[in-house]
Amino acid sequence: MFKIMSVFGTRPEAIKLAPVIKELQKHADTLKSVVTVTAQHRQMLDSVLNVFAIKPDYDMNIMHENQGLSDITCKILKNIEAIYEKERPDLVLIQGDTTTVFAASLAAYYKQIPVGHVEAGLRSLNKYQPFPEEVNRCLTSVIAHLHFAPTDDAKSNLLNEGVSKDHICVTGNTVIDALLDVATQDFEFDNELLNNIKGKMILITAHRRESFGKPFINICNAILTLAQQYPDVTFVYPVHLNPNVRNVVYPMLGNLSNIILVEPLEYVPFVHLMKRAHIILTDSGGIQEEAPSLNKPVLILREVTERPEAVRAGSAKLVGVHTKTIITETIRLLEDRKEYDRMTHLLNPFGDGHAAQRIVNFIRHKLIDNKTPIITKTRISEKITTH
Repeated sequence: MFKIMSVFGTRPEAIKLAPVIKELQKHADTLKSVVTVTAQHRQMLDSVLNVFAIKPDYDMNIMHENQGLSDITCKILKNIEAIYEKERPDLVLIQGDTTTVFAASLAAYYKQIPVGHVEAGLRSLNKYQPFPEEVNRCLTSVIAHLHFAPTDDAKSNLLNEGVSKDHICVTGNTVIDALLDVATQDFEFDNELLNNIKGKMILITAHRRESFGKPFINICNAILTLAQQYPDVTFVYPVHLNPNVRNVVYPMLGNLSNIILVEPLEYVPFVHLMKRAHIILTDSGGIQEEAPSLNKPVLILREVTERPEAVRAGSAKLVGVHTKTIITETIRLLEDRKEYDRMTHLLNPFGDGHAAQRIVNFIRHKLIDNKTPIITKTRISEKITTH
């Protein structure tokens, strides 16, 4: 019996690891699944755990108000060590590029526990965009032993960095597995404003750290101008809990009748809101991956993306954080039917809904079929002495 510990802390991580955890449970005869959450995003995380009926074995509950990235990193490093000591997993499985991902990987490295990285190999090639995710995932790749690349581009990035091809598996993205699981369910919103939307609707999400300040004001100015110019179009914005977002969005966008500002939505309502949307404006990485499966065009509110496959395929377009460009490209999709159809009738380059199965099969191959351990441990003293 091999023990696999999945560690995650935010809503996107939970969504993308849920299909893998479910797949691991199908192989309970050979693989024991243990779930640890850091609760880096407490409220948003809990809603996803409920949707996918995941019960954590360990809940570190690290989040408190006004914590910085250093605080989060230190708390995870300190608290997860005892869990690793008690469980002694054969593999720690992490997903993506959050602070939880990097800290959990680093702690596993200190204990010489192999790490499997889901969604490995994404690169923007700019260490500050996205921040801190680009450095988190690059450092995690240095630590990881098994790399589950969602696309061939991601695999190429890893190969270019010296990762052995024998340790890489191209899987597709598990977010598509999760999306297809819930998108076909019947659903009605609790919020009657969302149930009663008529005509075209534009969905907006924006919350990235690198956009705080002037770039975020630019984004809101673009939304404001578009809402004024198109009074028959409804703009829906689930507003992130971060004060850097809320303190700009509500004063700037809270007074127009065709702009609906709502609290952050749980996963299932948000999927159905994407289904209802005509256009999606977002700085989210996950939405860039999900929207093509729902045939929705995406305008990316960032200067760079680590997911170039969608841009190259034509289902997404980088529009940056400048007011004029955001307005121009949104109007193009509202007015030009040919351009709209071109962006919405494409295959999703990020997956087919079977990524979790490929991940677990690769884990089984490496742990069970191979006679050689993933890593050969050496006796390294953790005590540092001074003279």
